[in-house]
Amino acid sequence: MKEDIVKAVEVLMQGGIILYPTDTIWGLGCDATNEKAVERIYQIKKRSDQKCMLILLDNTAKIPAYVNEMPDLAWDLIELSTKPLTIIYSDAKNLAKNLIADDGSIGIRISNDEFNQKLIQRFKKPIVSTSANISGVPSPQTFDEISQQIIDSVDYVVKWKQDDISKTKPSSIIKLGNNGEVKIIRE
Repeated sequence: MKEDIVKAVEVLMQGGIILYPTDTIWGLGCDATNEKAVERIYQIKKRSDQKCMLILLDNTAKIPAYVNEMPDLAWDLIELSTKPLTIIYSDAKNLAKNLIADDGSIGIRISNDEFNQKLIQRFKKPIVSTSANISGVPSPQTFDEISQQIIDSVDYVVKWKQDDISKTKPSSIIKLGNNGEVKIIRE
């Protein structure tokens, strides 16, 4: 794991794209503050930049650095969630402009996965997380389901957990408005 983290951080710092295991499914990742890297992920996925991607952080204390307001309810939802949870917040800041949705929002997930935690801590910035597939194709549940086209398009493929065949699912997604609105996007 240590070698993967060192190499992945080196690639991220150079504006590269990594293919890595997350706390949910395998993902494509890059520096969430680098517009060129974010654009490259959209190109790899053949995805419109109108469809948003989320970011991973390693702890809740970092969320206020990337959104203007963190509703009190968000703290409770994160603390009480028993499975990976992505929360969409209004008024994103300090991120690549092409990562922020047209309405100014951003999806953020606190990853409790050991690899993700160490990667984010070492990189010291949020990392983009989006499923490792071409847009419109089902998300891969294991490394073996990732297309060769995706593998060939990244700058580094993490070796950690490639042999893990347990089926995984994407996170739940909840959108929180600044006025207390709650919308469940995906359970």
